[in-house]
Amino acid sequence: MSDATRPAPPRLADYPWHTPILTRWADNDLYGHVNNMTYYGFFDTAIGTYLMQEGGLDPWKAEVIGLVIENGCRFHRSVAFPDRLHAGVRVGHLGRSSVRYEVGIFKDGEEGAVADGHFVHVFVERKAQRPVPIPEPIRRALAAIRTD
Repeated sequence: MSDATRPAPPRLADYPWHTPILTRWADNDLYGHVNNMTYYGFFDTAIGTYLMQEGGLDPWKAEVIGLVIENGCRFHRSVAFPDRLHAGVRVGHLGRSSVRYEVGIFKDGEEGAVADGHFVHVFVERKAQRPVPIPEPIRRALAAIRTD
């Protein structure tokens, strides 16, 4: 995909909820920047933080949990330890038992994302591992940052 057809990085204002992300020395790879796989950990941390803080999720005791069934990431430019980052989170689609989160990673003080991506969770009953409706407190929290 050429630069002319590649979508521009999302802007900070595109995301209604933000949380800090601290880079660690171990996040850097041998090329001296945050390794690509680390961004998925940033996404997971941001989403988990949102679900716990805003949706009341107790990931250790909840009978219903979200399992990742799909994810993806686009990279726009490199960052490295000790850069201070933050994640912006929004909901792109909210279904009966699934949700598509969209996450942007931003270097503090900058408006354009250094990376952006998505996670799709399907909520399941923990023991049976079968899809169930999203619990109402979590659904309300997800609806609050929905953009579709």
